[in-house]
Amino acid sequence: MRVGVVGAGLMGSAAARHLAKAGCDVTLIGPDEPEDKRSHQGVHGSHYDEGRITRHNALKPFWVEVSAASIARYPEIEAESGIAFFTEAGALMAGSDARMGQVDLAAQLCGVESHALGPDGLRDTFPFFDFPPDFSGAYERRQAGHISPRRLVAAQQKAAAEHGAKRLIAEVRGVEGGRVITDDGLLAFDQVLVAAGGWTDAVLGRPPQLDVYARTVALFEIDAEQAARLASMPSLVYEAPEDPYLLPPIRYPDGRIYVKLGGDPEDVRLDGPEAVGQWFRAGGNADVRDRLEAMIRALMPTLAIRGVTMDACVTSWTHDRLPEIRRLDDGLSVCTGGNGAGAKCSDELGRRGAALILEN
Repeated sequence: MRVGVVGAGLMGSAAARHLAKAGCDVTLIGPDEPEDKRSHQGVHGSHYDEGRITRHNALKPFWVEVSAASIARYPEIEAESGIAFFTEAGALMAGSDARMGQVDLAAQLCGVESHALGPDGLRDTFPFFDFPPDFSGAYERRQAGHISPRRLVAAQQKAAAEHGAKRLIAEVRGVEGGRVITDDGLLAFDQVLVAAGGWTDAVLGRPPQLDVYARTVALFEIDAEQAARLASMPSLVYEAPEDPYLLPPIRYPDGRIYVKLGGDPEDVRLDGPEAVGQWFRAGGNADVRDRLEAMIRALMPTLAIRGVTMDACVTSWTHDRLPEIRRLDDGLSVCTGGNGAGAKCSDELGRRGAALILEN
């Protein structure tokens, strides 16, 4: 069976690997990362980054389930590709009793191994964080931490190629059943799976069904001495109106070490591919960057910050806040909607997209 996978990001690359391993004749279609995001006029991807939190704990059992399935396959993907993308730094969720009660319930339902920390335990275990006095936490020491989404995509694509998948570097203008329209011409397949993230609606040529939101992340440069002091720092999600997430020190391709914080005070919707492209070229919102700087200085008052930069990404949300993985017609299926939580569990979401094709 000839299968075209449209979208060479996290879910699409995962789906391509699973399909190729199942014996399909797979072509993964999508552009590579642009050399200069600020001037690039084509498709962008939010996986052009070095840090995403990975953990089992979540507020809803669905996300625990798909995260656990993906994390369990990280060693397989790294072995097949020879590309390391996972750092077992541990992961912490912290918040009020009401919030942590939801986390505990989901963890119990799904058998997550995590350690409960009361206010004193949080302060003693992680003295570099200054949480509100009523916060408690759930700490995963093992099989949690952070991934490089950029390297995870590279690993999925290399593993897929080892199993016979082909890679076509091209932008897709549309799909019609089993036909894919690219800048280079028309391609015909028995089945097509569209996994194009924030560009999915445009590729399918359908009225907007995904809410694509602008996101700003702030990168706080620290020196090697600070990084060593924070060697035990886990990835962190904590309760606040911005729903913030924090990554421990990570060395980026520019050679510098950054602590990364994300969390937008409001959802700014991007309507259509032009708006999405303009947002990526803008590189983020300076007001949000400054707000994030104030947040990290309050959370980590002893952190010595050498410099602050920002970057732009997007998140794609479905109306029911669960991924859209379904068949649209006999030759066309869709796998999209990470809902702000898709990076860590992208291998399982891609596998489920591939399963649609294999059931045909």
